[in-house]
Amino acid sequence: MRGFWSGYFAARAAPLGRVGAGPVTAAFFNFHPAMVARAVPACWDAVTPETLCRVRAVAAAEALGELCRVEARSAVLASLPPLRRAVTACDEAGRIMAGANRALWPRISTALGTGGLGEVWQACTTLREHRGDGHVAALVAHGVSGLEAHVLAAGTKAIPVELLRDNRGWSAAEWDDTMTALTRRGLLHADGRVTDAGRTLPGKVEELTDELAEPAYAGLSDPALEELHGVLAVCALDVAASGVVPFPNPMGLPRPPGRYAGRGGGHPGRSASSLHSLRDETI
Repeated sequence: MRGFWSGYFAARAAPLGRVGAGPVTAAFFNFHPAMVARAVPACWDAVTPETLCRVRAVAAAEALGELCRVEARSAVLASLPPLRRAVTACDEAGRIMAGANRALWPRISTALGTGGLGEVWQACTTLREHRGDGHVAALVAHGVSGLEAHVLAAGTKAIPVELLRDNRGWSAAEWDDTMTALTRRGLLHADGRVTDAGRTLPGKVEELTDELAEPAYAGLSDPALEELHGVLAVCALDVAASGVVPFPNPMGLPRPPGRYAGRGGGHPGRSASSLHSLRDETI
């Protein structure tokens, strides 16, 4: 496969099987359909989805082994029991990416072995996709398209427009048309700044996303969730410190803070802080 994006679309879509561009565009939600179609389904001529599902887990395990300190790797490996419980508790109804990823591990574990960094990564990926599926549902429920979400993110998170627009395949004209539509909805000022309503709407989407993600973690006690968060935070810091992930980035992923104090502690605060943090670190 040639180019970063061909590998991205193929690797992330591989658990879905040999699908075409339509299902991938729908599930990924925020990419221009033409950008997806340049990679899918031609990518399956280069590698089968079954092979790529194994390869991506191996690659992730090797990357984590290289980037994370020994003590961080040991701690995250010890966190597998709660990660497995969370993955098992994921609600698959209406969550195509979570369902595909949760069903994947039993099929590839014989080639990779259980209890290693590959399983950790696959568990975190399943939880990330579970939250992502819920996030897409929340955006749809609030009448926000993928492109509109990017335009609002550029205004509320100070992410460079070009970084979001160009890395999702949208043209400058499409971006401008969407700004005009959001202005008519009262979410943007005429000069492109977000209005109070434009700041409030993403918050509502995140609140609903948190609520939809909660069932995966409901079986973990608050102390267990806090411990899991702390373990993932250490690995997140190591990955961020390596420079592999740029900041800012097209994901809108913030740089992890240098210290992680205790967060959450009780429902619903647990959903609003710890689960939000788990979302960031499992990306």
